[in-house]
Amino acid sequence: MTHLHLTSLVLSFILLIIIVIQQNKGNYSKIWHMVLRASYLLVIGTGTILFFSAYSIPISYYFKTIIGIVMIGLFEMVIVRKQKGKSTDLLWIAFSIVSVILFVLGFTLPQGFDLLK
Repeated sequence: MTHLHLTSLVLSFILLIIIVIQQNKGNYSKIWHMVLRASYLLVIGTGTILFFSAYSIPISYYFKTIIGIVMIGLFEMVIVRKQKGKSTDLLWIAFSIVSVILFVLGFTLPQGFDLLK
């Protein structure tokens, strides 16, 4: 299930990049935005399964869950603020910080990957 969760996260990042590039060109497409929202469901679903499949749930899993929900909110805020023509600089900084925290937590928690092997 970890592989599916990571794949859906990468898919979401790719879709976000596609949407932002299209917005920079002036071609906003609601279809891509809806596909991204559908990928959120996949991320939330696989994350929920991973959360409840833990033998005992330490506090770090709760922290990662809350940060993950914040990340999905940042995805939406970046897209909508960019569409409205507002500044997204602070949101991109927050997005970068939160994504680094999520990936570090995801790879260091017991159900994550061991990158050093």
